[in-house]
Amino acid sequence: MEIQGKVVRLGNLTEGTSARGAWRKQELIIETIEQYPKQVCLVCWGDRVAEAQNFTPGQTIKAQISIESREFNGKWYTDVRPFRFDLEAPQQTMPQQQYQAQQPQTPQVQDFAPTQNHIPVTEYFETDNGDDLPF
Repeated sequence: MEIQGKVVRLGNLTEGTSARGAWRKQELIIETIEQYPKQVCLVCWGDRVAEAQNFTPGQTIKAQISIESREFNGKWYTDVRPFRFDLEAPQQTMPQQQYQAQQPQTPQVQDFAPTQNHIPVTEYFETDNGDDLPF
């Protein structure tokens, strides 16, 4: 899977030692670029920590991710783990047009002169052909 967004901030670096050896973990918060942006926490482990530390807030990145869940004591925990980062070139974004209220238009008065062939409505309907049905 792939996710793209702007770097919001870098979390604190966490280090420790397990039975397998030393480990490092750091969170990278990005905000997606879409109509309704969402903030996503990418959890970087091992070598990805060094890559994540090179990013600064405001940079646009693309990350290949895997989503992993695990259960611990009856609760489920989900991590979004990046396995590849790409720095995106700054894009020329088109400025969004702001809504501008339309100016009220003044009605234009037009002078309609009566035509010579005008038949009054009363004369048109007064013809009696003996049939009162409309159809």
